[in-house]
Amino acid sequence: MSMNVLVIDDSSVMRAMIRKSLKLSGIETGEIYEAANGQQGIDILDNHSADLIITDINMPVMNGEVMIELIRNDPKTKDIPILVVSSEGSKLRVERLKDKGVAFIHKPFYPETIRDTIKSIIQKEDSDERAD
Repeated sequence: MSMNVLVIDDSSVMRAMIRKSLKLSGIETGEIYEAANGQQGIDILDNHSADLIITDINMPVMNGEVMIELIRNDPKTKDIPILVVSSEGSKLRVERLKDKGVAFIHKPFYPETIRDTIKSIIQKEDSDERAD
């Protein structure tokens, strides 16, 4: 089954690196949508479905933390798995995000780290669906 992925980062270089990491990971992707900030990410989710969101935290217009809060509070998007890829140094902020059910990878990262984390997210989602 292919996954539609939404990649949100204000750096076009980082979005390209994540896109390349997804391709190298061997994970079958469908559409890969890109946004430069949280507001653009929300706008894309209003018009397209995503099976996974990969986002930065520190972005202009709307940061990742505010966007995650909006996603988690919307019945249509609350269950989409979220992977935060950020250079965020605040342990408190990272813990707050993890409390919202997101996975976290620090920048810089290896493509294998993205692959392994996404596979872990997929396995968790599959086991959660079987438990329901």
